[in-house]
Amino acid sequence: MESHDQPSAIKYSFGKKERLKSKKSIKELFSKGSSFFLYPFKVLYLPASNDSETNQALIAVSTRSFKKAVHRNKIKRRIREAYRLNKHSLASDPPLHIGLVYVGKEILPYQVIESKLKLILLRLNEVRFKKE
Repeated sequence: MESHDQPSAIKYSFGKKERLKSKKSIKELFSKGSSFFLYPFKVLYLPASNDSETNQALIAVSTRSFKKAVHRNKIKRRIREAYRLNKHSLASDPPLHIGLVYVGKEILPYQVIESKLKLILLRLNEVRFKKE
């Protein structure tokens, strides 16, 4: 018989606790956070305050670049899905607040977004471990 409660199993969810929603935290991320650019993303990151135990991510797509909500939502869905499936490669100790701002001017295919997001997560790990 197989056991379904394996503690080593990777969770592929992107729940409420993993989303950055606090206005105070978002303002702090944009004002004090470090950033780098990896087309089509501008990535902001900041070590999380003591209250969060996991990495928290914010996904933003500009209204200026994509006037129609349908297009903005399509891009956000693709980014969320790519993050959800690859977030396990990002170490969560200490936790980070991450802002993923889509700055591209066209809707890229999911495969491109996912490959760029994998590179972003690797770079965030490198940055985190250089400071320690």
